[in-house]
Amino acid sequence: MENYTPAFKARLGLFIAVGLAIFVIAIFYIGKQQNLFNPVFKVTANFQNVSGLQVGNNVRFSGINVGIVDNIMIINDSTVQVDLLIRKNVQEFIKADSEATIGSSGIIGDRIVIIAQGSNSAATVADDQHISSAEPVETDAIIASLNNTAANVEIIAHELAEVMSNINSGKGMLGQLIVDSVIAGNVSQTIANFMKSSEGFDETIEVTKENVFEFMEKLQLTVAKTEIASNALGEIMVKINSGEGTLGMLIQDTTMAYNLDRTLINLKQSSQGLDDNMQALKANIFFRKYFRKQAEENERERIESEKKAAEEKEISSEPPE
Repeated sequence: MENYTPAFKARLGLFIAVGLAIFVIAIFYIGKQQNLFNPVFKVTANFQNVSGLQVGNNVRFSGINVGIVDNIMIINDSTVQVDLLIRKNVQEFIKADSEATIGSSGIIGDRIVIIAQGSNSAATVADDQHISSAEPVETDAIIASLNNTAANVEIIAHELAEVMSNINSGKGMLGQLIVDSVIAGNVSQTIANFMKSSEGFDETIEVTKENVFEFMEKLQLTVAKTEIASNALGEIMVKINSGEGTLGMLIQDTTMAYNLDRTLINLKQSSQGLDDNMQALKANIFFRKYFRKQAEENERERIESEKKAAEEKEISSEPPE
């Protein structure tokens, strides 16, 4: 010990002090990260696959690290229990219906447990309570899906390149439209003709609109006249219903209707009597010759009419020379 100088001893003491200070700081930092100096409470969640989660990984709530994974234990062949230690000061914000999922800290960072916010009406989560969980999305599955998508994109790009090559070489209708100037000119002429036709169609529409407006004006006049006629007819019907005029009296006056009915009956009886008198005149010896001559004249006219009709039918049925 006598060989060590005071300067060496001072340097050695300083080195030991710095080392102890670094050790204490490291212990404090690690303890803070692992919540060794903060009051905590524990919750559990079950997963079928923890997807690479390890003890000591962070637990996040609303994007803030609030705890760590304390233990991972296999319960059976389809269930893995994950114990979470969470700082006591955030317990009031985590609800009993909150859901735990496994995510990543960045794209390729460490796995973490993310606790989603529950509903405001739910109770606060209790110590050692089990909360629901959602299965994580496997990175391998995402990569496999991306590989399939990349393969499909490669096929589509190859097919598109082939289509563009055919178009540039003038194959197909689209290629001919692009390469062949004659077809392009015909298409342009067709479009120009269509534009001219559309102009004529517009003129036709304008003329049609004018005709329609004229028709509507005439229709309005007709409707007005019809309304006047209906009003007049209504007045006539009112007068008839009130018994005014001859027709109203015929409908409303029962005495006049009865007299008219009796008159019609008398006329019918008179016509029957007239028929009887005519039959008596035909049987009378003085008028028998007259009625017989009249019947013979009617029969002669009927025969001549039938004969003339037969001749006209025969002439019309002869074939033309």
